[in-house]
Amino acid sequence: MEISRDASPQSLDFVIRIFLERGFFMSRRKRRRWGILPALEAGAADSQSGAGSLGDATEEGAPIVPEPKVFKELLVNYGHHESRLAILEDGQLVEFYIDREDEDQAAGNIYKGRVENVLPGMRAAFVNLGMEKNAFLYVDDALAEERDRKKSRSIQDVVRVGQDIVVQVAKEPIGNKGARVTTNVSLPGRYLVLTPYSDTIGVSRRIDTERERERLRAVAEKMRPKGMGLIVRTVAEGASQRALSRDLAYLRRLWARVRRKARTVKAPQVLHREASLIARTIRDHMDESVDRFIIDDPHAYARAKEIAASLSPELRNRIELYQSEIPLFEVRGVEAELDRAVKRRVWLKCGGYLVIDETEALTVIDVNTGKNVGTTDLSDTVLATNKEAATEIARQLRLRDISGIIVVDFIDMENEADQDEMLKTFQRSLRGDRTRVTVLGLTRLGLLEMTRKKVRESLLNQLTRVCPECDGRGHILSEDVVVRRFRQRIVDKLRETGAESILVEAHPTVASHLIGPGGMNLKELERETNRAVFVRGSNDCDMQDLKIIRIGTRAEVEALALPVREGDKIHVIVEERHASNPKNGIARVAGYVIDIEAGGHRVGDKVNVEIVRALRTFATGRLIASQSVSEDALDPIVDTAGVPER
Repeated sequence: MEISRDASPQSLDFVIRIFLERGFFMSRRKRRRWGILPALEAGAADSQSGAGSLGDATEEGAPIVPEPKVFKELLVNYGHHESRLAILEDGQLVEFYIDREDEDQAAGNIYKGRVENVLPGMRAAFVNLGMEKNAFLYVDDALAEERDRKKSRSIQDVVRVGQDIVVQVAKEPIGNKGARVTTNVSLPGRYLVLTPYSDTIGVSRRIDTERERERLRAVAEKMRPKGMGLIVRTVAEGASQRALSRDLAYLRRLWARVRRKARTVKAPQVLHREASLIARTIRDHMDESVDRFIIDDPHAYARAKEIAASLSPELRNRIELYQSEIPLFEVRGVEAELDRAVKRRVWLKCGGYLVIDETEALTVIDVNTGKNVGTTDLSDTVLATNKEAATEIARQLRLRDISGIIVVDFIDMENEADQDEMLKTFQRSLRGDRTRVTVLGLTRLGLLEMTRKKVRESLLNQLTRVCPECDGRGHILSEDVVVRRFRQRIVDKLRETGAESILVEAHPTVASHLIGPGGMNLKELERETNRAVFVRGSNDCDMQDLKIIRIGTRAEVEALALPVREGDKIHVIVEERHASNPKNGIARVAGYVIDIEAGGHRVGDKVNVEIVRALRTFATGRLIASQSVSEDALDPIVDTAGVPER
């Protein structure tokens, strides 16, 4: 079937209906070429323009069935010290924000700062904003008030030490780096962003209907203040000129207040703070795509209703108050999803999985088939896994707020058509991301390279802290390496002091390796040093810590090392079953192991024990009938793991 491109809209409508009746489906490229796709995506904005197109013939039935609408919800858990926003799409968590009372959210704030240092070698200056660390101002970000920025200038020609300067935080302080600031101030409103030091007009790239883009650009150009610029936000699609004018008037008043305050206050000082979590949520996220906005606090709910009445009165009825004893985030599964969001491995429904590693320089994501063995051939299995992985990676980038350089190692695909299909799936999944994303494509090694704009700390860094044990490496020295080092320290200490005996304390796992099966390693150490060595385990010690408790004569050290003697009757808690003999139980007194015969079934109980044998590394005891023992008579107990074998 051939169709003339000069055909009338009426004849084309007839052809489209024939295609639908016969079950044909036009590709996206063909729909765009014939003018169908833009009209379908335009929505209400195009209907106001009055221009006729193929997509306007909806009264007789839409020519193309639109993609299923995502059910979008905004959930706010409001607290006095911390408020949290969760964005769900079809019940799945896709974005998460935290607003803590004791941590100022700096991004978007405007400050009057003072230049502390000017570094020509870095083409940058450091500005005191009153924060813990000075902010970084690059030379290109310091030229906002200069209209002609084509000519390169040195930083010392732009700012000087001691100069007061008005800047806006473009990037939060991250790690040990201070905030990044710019003099190119921008003030976001509901529909517009006012840029006082730029005279350009911009329209959100997410508004993809050309007619609507041109309409908004013309309206913005008409109302643009002299010498200033405007950026039209995505939510402005379909908005009236009156609504845009009202938003602009608010932004101009806000900028006037900032300028007045800048003239009167001394640096460093905050001139303007970003809105609260509730206000930001309504301003930046509350639009026609949102089906429900649920808040679990009555005061925050009332405030949200009040803000929505001025910004989006038509959406006020979508704001709901959650009232239940069970926390909102627990009911909706947000807490469980957050627990998964900080884990390194992410499982896919097909059985494959992702491994996400965030480093200082970049983030690496590895895709694996895992348990997915497929049902047909290998190429189909790999393609299906990669496509599902692409969709999940796009969600994880938004949820974890991963930014900077990102490298994805998809499963190798030799077929270029499969690679293209996977890339299209990935780019389609990235459309919902409000942060600027640039996909650079696949390298020769099959790695996908991309970047995502960095504004704040990732979710991982917001919810966790660096492990003090491994310093964030995820690895610690093995027991064998630690034991070898501890042995040498013991040998050196005995050689240095010339003492007869030594008592050391280490983590129970390390102590077990030092002693060895049946005390074999300890005996070897004593033969090497010709000294008496006593070792006991303690949970107070880290894996890489060795505490020297006592050095002296054998009698002095042994009296301290062996807290019990044969015939002693003590009251202890059975902590666990014996590692190699589950019938027996294990208790500890000051790190000294008590092996209780037939005590395995008494784990967690307080029992009376009589010591029948006391050795240098452990003692053997037997259960005796209960008798009154005061709490003051309890020996110190240390929880531990790892029991030396007899």
